[in-house]
Amino acid sequence: MKVIVIGGGASGMVASYFFAKNGNEVTLIEKNEKLGKKLYITGKGRCNLTNNCSVEDFLNNVVSNPKFLLSSINNFTPEDTMNFFESLGLPLKTERGNRVFPLSDKSSDVIKVLEKALINLGVEIRFNENVLDLIVEDNTIKGVTTTMCDYFADKVVVATGGLSYPSTGSTGDGYKWAEKLGHKITDLKPSLCGFNLKGEEYKELQGLGLKNVTLTAYDDGKQYYKEMGEILFTHFGISGPLVLSCSALTCKKDYKKITLSIDLKPALSEKELDNRILRDFSINKNKEFKNSLDGLLPKTLIPLIITRSKILPYKKNNVISKEERLGLVNTLKNLNFSLASLRDYTEAVITSGGISIKDVNPSTMESKIVKNLYFIGEVLDVDAFTGGFNLQIAFSTAKRCAN
Repeated sequence: MKVIVIGGGASGMVASYFFAKNGNEVTLIEKNEKLGKKLYITGKGRCNLTNNCSVEDFLNNVVSNPKFLLSSINNFTPEDTMNFFESLGLPLKTERGNRVFPLSDKSSDVIKVLEKALINLGVEIRFNENVLDLIVEDNTIKGVTTTMCDYFADKVVVATGGLSYPSTGSTGDGYKWAEKLGHKITDLKPSLCGFNLKGEEYKELQGLGLKNVTLTAYDDGKQYYKEMGEILFTHFGISGPLVLSCSALTCKKDYKKITLSIDLKPALSEKELDNRILRDFSINKNKEFKNSLDGLLPKTLIPLIITRSKILPYKKNNVISKEERLGLVNTLKNLNFSLASLRDYTEAVITSGGISIKDVNPSTMESKIVKNLYFIGEVLDVDAFTGGFNLQIAFSTAKRCAN
């Protein structure tokens, strides 16, 4: 049986492998000059392959349509993914948060072992070739038209990715072909990305990293996200692990209604924090307020906290009132910012939204509209938090369609 796979990214390479392993004649068409261009930059170049967790934990980390992935993930679990790569000769390691990386910390090694495996199985890889359209007759896929020629096949797999990191070749081609054939495309949004903040205050904080803080996000006053971790202030607003995770939920909301709150001292209750401040003030009774926060906060953050607390910077500690002190506590526990927007696709790790799961068979990844046409990976309306879960989606849906 002849199979064409469009896209040589994570899902496309794994689908090509398993189709070829099952005895099919496979042609992998890649628009770039090499395979795995986006995979190369994932995990800051280290490639967080999967998450060493149970199926249940995996599904709990899927943001959009986890039930759709039940068949795929049970067919090819995180453990299966780890065994698969190690069987190809890639040693792995598990780090904090059960994140799995190549032992070498090189994403290039992941691509190398996959490419070598494809060549050994006889997969024909066509580089620098753009697929222009799908050839469909009587609601059945017949092949593809590329910049070079027409290819005919029994099955065609669309593994073109989303819109994130367009420089790697993710330009939304799969969405266009699918929509043209009658598939619904749900709202597309950048996800796992930083936040642009309103105002100018954050600009003085550029480069400041905060660890062990809690980020809470509110939609029109209603809490929808709360986690402890790391945040980084940037030239546009905030980023870092907490923000990326929060963006997976925020991208589906009306940005105008979102407020963000950072608890700078989550380990202390308001009363404990007040006692800590009172103790500091008592020791430094004659010190001015602006010179009294060094032991509590990073230096860069102090001017903003002074402004937000509304305590006069030159006021002596021994005349700061209880009400003012409680105001300071509130500021430290609720450092609030308003969201302007999410960063765009050039910085987004993944795309939220995609080909509607209602138009795809979850047991095979085959289109319900066009026979022998399959959709896998990021092109589908499935996405997850950071931690290797999105690559696992790519691998599991790829294996599922090749069964």
